[in-house]
Amino acid sequence: MAFDEENVIEITDDDGTVLRCELYDILEYEGKQYALLLEETSADTEEPEIVLMRYVEEGEEVFFETIDDDEEFAKVQEYIETLDPEEDEE
Repeated sequence: MAFDEENVIEITDDDGTVLRCELYDILEYEGKQYALLLEETSADTEEPEIVLMRYVEEGEEVFFETIDDDEEFAKVQEYIETLDPEEDEE
């Protein structure tokens, strides 16, 4: 899977492993913004993992934060699952 290098970010997981991800979408839910990131895979046949993070802008700086609250994560995940992907294509 080839990424658009302009949209690639690197995040470090809890184990210290650096993951290359492509910014897929930013959405708003309950007054906060969340980023959907596609994790780079090593083979074209692998389905990319989707990473969900909080998206925060402070001035001109952008931060991707881990969602530590399980309830918040579950609510955002449920909201994403209700979205119709065809609406984005219009």
